[in-house]
Amino acid sequence: MKKDNLPLSPHLQIYKPQMTSLLSISHRISGFALNLSLILSVFGLLSLSLGENYYDLFIFLINSYPLKISIFLTILGFSYHLFNGIRHIIWDLGFFLENRSSAIFGYLIICFAFVSSIFISVYIGLF
Repeated sequence: MKKDNLPLSPHLQIYKPQMTSLLSISHRISGFALNLSLILSVFGLLSLSLGENYYDLFIFLINSYPLKISIFLTILGFSYHLFNGIRHIIWDLGFFLENRSSAIFGYLIICFAFVSSIFISVYIGLF
């Protein structure tokens, strides 16, 4: 068979996305995004060290709606990453490895992440 006549290998567009693969990819994305959110923490600490005027400016910026949304997404990413990490540890112990139970567990992780993010956001006075 010539190289021109070889069949193409299946691409990601052919496969149906599975819950486990989507959660695994989003786990990596949320971990990366949490690293980016550290920049906001660094600016907060820097504003503390520079004095009251810079800290007041930082608090003013934090109370703007775009940054409130960013903080909520950071809380959501953190809670999702936490719960999904616990799910991976449970998998490493050999539990919930079947297709059905891992899909149900995945939906529970998403629900827990949203509910805990809303509770944390309300508790810290974000909304």
